[in-house]
Amino acid sequence: MRLKDTELTAQELKDMVDKYMVETYERYDFIAERAEGMYIYDEEGNAYLDFYGGVAVNSPGNRNERVIAAIKDQLDDIVHTFNYPYTIPQALLAKKICDTIGMDKIFYQNSGTEANECMIKMARKYGTDNFGPDRYHIITAKNGFHGRTYGAMAATGQPDTAVQEGFGAMLPGFSYAQFNNLADFASKVTENTIAVMIEPVQGEGGVHPATQEFVEGLRRLCDEHGMLLLFDEVQTGWGRTGAPMAYMGYGVKPDAVSMAKAMGGGMPIGACCAVEKVANAFTAGAHGSTYGGHALACAAAYASVSEIIDNNLSENADEMGRYMKKQLAKLPHVREARGRGLLVGCEYDIPIAAEVKHGCLDRMVLITAIGDSVNRMIPPLIVTKKQIDKLIRIMRAAITDAAARYYAMDLAS
Repeated sequence: MRLKDTELTAQELKDMVDKYMVETYERYDFIAERAEGMYIYDEEGNAYLDFYGGVAVNSPGNRNERVIAAIKDQLDDIVHTFNYPYTIPQALLAKKICDTIGMDKIFYQNSGTEANECMIKMARKYGTDNFGPDRYHIITAKNGFHGRTYGAMAATGQPDTAVQEGFGAMLPGFSYAQFNNLADFASKVTENTIAVMIEPVQGEGGVHPATQEFVEGLRRLCDEHGMLLLFDEVQTGWGRTGAPMAYMGYGVKPDAVSMAKAMGGGMPIGACCAVEKVANAFTAGAHGSTYGGHALACAAAYASVSEIIDNNLSENADEMGRYMKKQLAKLPHVREARGRGLLVGCEYDIPIAAEVKHGCLDRMVLITAIGDSVNRMIPPLIVTKKQIDKLIRIMRAAITDAAARYYAMDLAS
């Protein structure tokens, strides 16, 4: 839908949003009207270089041709049905995903937080079924992020932030330990602990990758105590970190893994995959979803996953991610450039991340800020060196301007 087709002005549309929508996001002052590849276009046709990637969703590129073709084809057959008949997209996607990542079973959901709810429920049910009614405790990482629904929110190790504040008591059964600190995780294990759950790279927590030693140590810790290792790969999954799933790059297999975002190539879909012994915890009535396994979403996901695998976009993510970190590290005020694949963050020595984000927006490049000192880049996996070079030029100008304003304010105070 284009603005000209609505007979509204841009301001009238923005006023409509202000009047009718519950707003929890800081809106950018443009209307995203169409998108293609590495670009989003506003209502006036201006092109924005997209290093936001729909928050790691549009990994095969905005409006990837293969994904769009799959959606159009599926629209001619069936859009949605209940989960009693077999559907072709569900079956093909299930085999594709399980065969690719070495898992036994998949349960479809509609989003990342639902995928994590599914994984939490599956782990707890496995624990109580096999070890007794108190075996449901899960250890997660401080500053991790697992979603906005109550189980995923309780699993999120941010008790003093807006994620949890004001919502009353959290779901019991979670403890938080320091990310990349194996000893702290070990200290939180009790006789009731059934699982450890982490993100391979903490995205919302500041773009902090798990170390190889930490991931390997968690696998040993779980094996020693008869616990499950759960990976939240909602953001890191499907090529983002340089492997189809991030755990494959570490060479450490979890017992269950959640996914969403890039999985659908722009369509809303999520899933939890597990080894058979864990998946068997779900019997009739234990879990369900009206829209989970939606035919249209599964067709899009089959195309998105196939595009990522067939074009080896994981390899491009690894190569371009290394290049981006190297170039970011040369920018003024960058204390550290870090990440894995094309989940990249740069941390400044002064609190200018929001200013830099808006400076890039003014120059028609889209990035995001985490806290006051970190910018995060999560572009489509098709990004090129030329586009990264443009990002670096824009960021250099935005950093220079933001730093000048910061020091001017500091002197004035």
